Parts: sequence; C-alpha cells; structure tokens
Amino acid sequence: MPALLSTLHALPRSARDGLLAVLAAACVLLPQLPYLPVWASALAASLLLWRAHLAWRSRALPGRWLRAGLLALAVGSTALQFRSIVGAEAGTTLLMLLLALKTLEMHARRDAMVVFFLGFFSLVTVFVQSQSLLTALAALLALWLLLAALINAHRPVGQPPLAQLLRQAAQLLLWGLPLMVVLFVFFPRLPPLWGLPGDSLQGRTGLSEDMQVGQVAQLAQDSSVALRVRFPEGPPPQARLYFRGPVLTEFDGRNWSASPWPRHADNPPVVPEGGQAAIAYEVTLEPHRQRWLLTLDATAQPPVLAQRPVRPGGQSQWLTPQPVTEVLRYQAQAQLHYRYAEVLDRPRQTALRHLPAGSNPRTLAWGQSLRQAHGADDRAVIQAALQRLRTGGYVYTLAPGVFPRDTADAFWFDIQRGFCEHIASAFAVLMRSAGIPARIVTGYQGGERNPVDGLWTVRQSDAHAWAEVWLPEQGWLRIDPTAAIAPDRVERLQRLEPAPTLLSGTVGRVIGIDVLRQLRANWEALNYRWNDWVLNYNSTRQNSLLDKLDLGSLSITRIGVALGSLLALLAVGAAGLHWQRRRQQDPWLRLLQQARQRLMALGVADAAWLGPRQLAAALQNRWGSSSQSAQDWLLAMEQWRYAPDRQPRPSLSHLRRSLRAVRWPIPPKT
Repeated sequence: MPALLSTLHALPRSARDGLLAVLAAACVLLPQLPYLPVWASALAASLLLWRAHLAWRSRALPGRWLRAGLLALAVGSTALQFRSIVGAEAGTTLLMLLLALKTLEMHARRDAMVVFFLGFFSLVTVFVQSQSLLTALAALLALWLLLAALINAHRPVGQPPLAQLLRQAAQLLLWGLPLMVVLFVFFPRLPPLWGLPGDSLQGRTGLSEDMQVGQVAQLAQDSSVALRVRFPEGPPPQARLYFRGPVLTEFDGRNWSASPWPRHADNPPVVPEGGQAAIAYEVTLEPHRQRWLLTLDATAQPPVLAQRPVRPGGQSQWLTPQPVTEVLRYQAQAQLHYRYAEVLDRPRQTALRHLPAGSNPRTLAWGQSLRQAHGADDRAVIQAALQRLRTGGYVYTLAPGVFPRDTADAFWFDIQRGFCEHIASAFAVLMRSAGIPARIVTGYQGGERNPVDGLWTVRQSDAHAWAEVWLPEQGWLRIDPTAAIAPDRVERLQRLEPAPTLLSGTVGRVIGIDVLRQLRANWEALNYRWNDWVLNYNSTRQNSLLDKLDLGSLSITRIGVALGSLLALLAVGAAGLHWQRRRQQDPWLRLLQQARQRLMALGVADAAWLGPRQLAAALQNRWGSSSQSAQDWLLAMEQWRYAPDRQPRPSLSHLRRSLRAVRWPIPPKT
C-alpha cells in the first residue's frame, strides 16, 4: 500500500485527475450492476478499466473513429436487447454506457464536468430498480466521490491530496443535510419516479402463475427477504404460517397454471372453526412486480393499504390494480382455523377433476382403486394418500433430479424423492384421479423471528406449494402433503440446508455461523427501519406528523408554496452573491484565465499558474511562429498590467475584443 500511494503521488496531475474521475464513475455504475444486462455491465466495466489504464500509463486517448464505433455498438446493442432505447431499463442501460464512453474523451475540464453531472443524473436512475438501504448507501458513496472529483476540478493548481478532497466533499454533504431533511419531512408527498411500473412484469419472488414440475434437477436456496410480518399480539403457531400466493388449477400433465376463470370474482366466504378470534398482522412486502398481495390463510377482509385500492381476485386472493414495484405495508386479520365455504357448480367440479388423456396412468389407476376401496368417503381417500407418504419411504430433498413426462407416476412409484412442488403436484393428481376436485396453492410457509426487532422474516427459501381439496358440504380444505413426509419442515420450520460452498465454508469457519446470523439479523432490522421511516413516509404519515406539530391547519399546498418560495429566495441570493464576487474579481485576471483555459485545452498542462510572458514562451517553444498571434496578445496583456504609466498601452476593452480574433495553434494529431 505505501508503494502504491507513492506511485500515485508521483503521477502527473492529469493522470491523477483521470483516475479520480474513473473511480467516481465506477462507483456510480456499481449499484446498477445487478439490474443491467451482463453484456452491458461487462462493456461498461471494460471501458472504465481501459480509461484507468490509459491514465495510469499516461497514454493517448482513443481516436474519434474508434469512439464513434464504440458509441454505435452501445446504442445498437441496447436497441437489440430491449427493442428500443426509450424506457426505464433501456434508458438506464444506455445512460451507463454513455457515462463510461464519455470518460474516453475526457481531456479537458469541460469534458470532466460533463462526466460529473452525467454521474449525478445517473445516481437517480438506480432508485427506479431498488430503494433499499444498501442501494442508498452505495449511491451516497458515489455522490461523495463525485463531489470530491468536482472540487478537484475547481482546483487546477498544485496537487491537492485525496484526503483533503474527501473531507471537503463530506463537509458539503453535511451542510446540505438540514435542507434535505426539511424538504423530505415537509415537502408534499408526490408519487416518486420509482413508483411507476417497470417495463417487465416478470415476478422476482420465486412465485409465478405457472409451476413446471420435474424440470429442475436441483433447487438453489435464496435467502433474500420476501416479506416481513409484525404480529402486535404475538405470533401464531409456526405450523399455521401459510402466506397465500397464486392459485394454480390448470394441469397439462407436467405444468400447472392459473385458472382462466374471471380473476376479479368475489372471494369465497371464510367460516371460522375452533372458536378462536382472528389474528391481526402487518406485512411489509418487498417489490415482486406482480399484482397479488401475500396474506395469511385465511384473510377474509381486504388488507388496509394506504393510497392504493385492494380488490378480491377470486380463490381467496387479494390483488392490487398495478404490479408491486415498491415496498408496500398493509394491515389485515386472518382466521387460523377455518374453511373456505365455496359452493362449486358441476362444470367447475368437472374442470377441477380434469386430467390430460394418457398422462400418469399408474396414478390414475391407483386413485380409482382408492375410490373403490373407500366408496364415497373422501376423507378416507385423503388419509390413505397421506399414510402412503408417511410410511412409503418418500424423501423430501432439494436435489431430486429431472423427472420424466409423467411426473406423478415418477414420484409415487419410481423416484420417490422431491421438494414441495413434486409432492403437492403428485398429491393433487392423485386426488383428481379419485374424483376429488383439487388445486395447487403457491406462496410461503414459515419464516424466522428476528431476535433484534421481533419481526417475522419470510425469505425466498420459504417459498412453498401445498394442495387444496374440495369436499361437499365443507368447501375447500388445505392439505400440505409435504408435512406427511417431512413434518419438521412445517411444524418446526427446519429448512434443508444446501451443501456449503468453498467460500461459505471458509467464511463460516473464520467468522462463525452464529456471528453471521447475528450480523444478518441486525442488518435486516436496520433495513426494516429504513423502510419504516423513509420508504413508507407517505401523505398520511406526513399529515399525522403535522398534526402533532400543531401545523395541521396548514394545507400541504401552502407548505409546498412556502418551501418553494424559500428555495427560490435562496437561489436568488446565491446568484446575487456569485454576481457580486465576479464584479469584485480583477477583470484582467478573468481575461487571462480565458487564455489559460484555451492553452490547457491545447495540452499545456502547467498553463494554469504561468504568467503572460511564460505562456508566450511556452507557445514559442511548442508551436513557433504559427502561434505568433497568440504570443502578441499575451505580451500586450503583460504590457497593460506591468508597463509604466508613461508608456502607451492598449485598453482592456481592446484586449477583450482582440482575444476573439486570436489565431490559436492547432494541436498535432496523435
């Protein structure tokens, strides 16, 4: 590290400035990487590394035609990927590529300013994809480095140390913090940019309206958070934690899909059983870009969701009009002991017993034999199937291998291994074979309690599938066949752990599993507070805060007008102060500074601190007589400043006019 620091200190000023700008651009790119296409991330990173190498080696920047080719490649690849260059995803991808490309022509202060302000704008786009605390911290780091690079660009003289630049940038951030807090708390809560639905509506929770059985040989565990639940009166028994998602009713022999029936029908009535009262809970749902709300079975009344209507989707689901693209919080009540008292007409009963012709013949024959053995007793048929799962040597595993076409036959009679989707699908096919209407319900089951804040955390690894059967005079009943094979999976929430990798095993031995779990619990508790205090600060909570501060009589519009007026006054005051400082500055120095900037653009690196005669000498040494016009003007500038009063000298206004007529030398092509 000391050798690296000494090498950096020995680099020319232009190389150090280039490396700092590339580092700031890389920090802007970093939080975008999970959401960019792989090729775009690789291309942007390669361009930044190339620019850093050129700065480190003090090499010439690429030519105009090569940059034009790279630009065409970036635009063409983006259009080919997204069929457009307009939109949230396409626009963000193209913007990041343009930011990386702009660093390849950054040879003057003006180009650096374009890079910096393009980086500031790019920081906003990351919140279109994610508003998590980690994303905000990454954006804050990028903002800090961009401010440091901007300060460095305004200090062209000397070698300002990086620590000093970072310290000044941190001071600017702290000075702006009070205004940011005031605007956040009191400015009218308008729908944010990231509240718009994305271009793609493909789910990100691991749940979808289709379930392909037997085509996944090994299931990978995903420990990211899907939702968090708070139980004001204490959590229910763990075996009752079923969070309902998509309901699948159509089966083609391998794949289950959602029903084509009307999705906005009324939910079936919920009949409480056991004499227990409903339990209240509050859900903080992570964005999954689908319309359903994850609710406990059975939530009879619509969840209470601020500023967004909730409507029934049929089959005991609750839907929002638009896909969930931001963190949502809603309150609801659920019956833990219940039945769905839905009456099915004959066409729907027939549809829910339907099996494709010729599929799973052995399961069909077994189901028919169970019906013959138990007659009209549907519950006896169900118990016989569950008993087979308990005693037949079936195994619950994350790596069952690939199943053949007849997945139910393969599970019941051949492979006898699988995870929840294999088990639930095979059970539902068996029930239909016995003449019992059945369907698949997907969602989440279980979770874990965070010891830091007491919230119940449900992860993607808690995704689950179970079956529901319909019995006359009783309605729909939930049957979880996985509990018959692996009761610990449902009752005590003991998850199957994937085989440890080299990295995870090494980290676990060095740090310790318990320490890692504690760190994760603290981080998730902190992230929940971020969701609570920042992302869920809506107009309702703002009005409540204003009432507590005795400002409830003021309308949000008046507060917005007052804040806007204050900002306008501050802007006018800042503009007046800047104008006053410019008037107080020496006009001769301002005129000389224009010439210095022109020479720095021509490649005279030390022009920022040279006087007029030294600048004229630098022009003579580098371009000779071809720069005579510029040399004469610089010597006239020196005469105006330093000639004795008795000698004639040109006026400053004449020098200002003649500067526009100066023929500056043309730099040689590299």
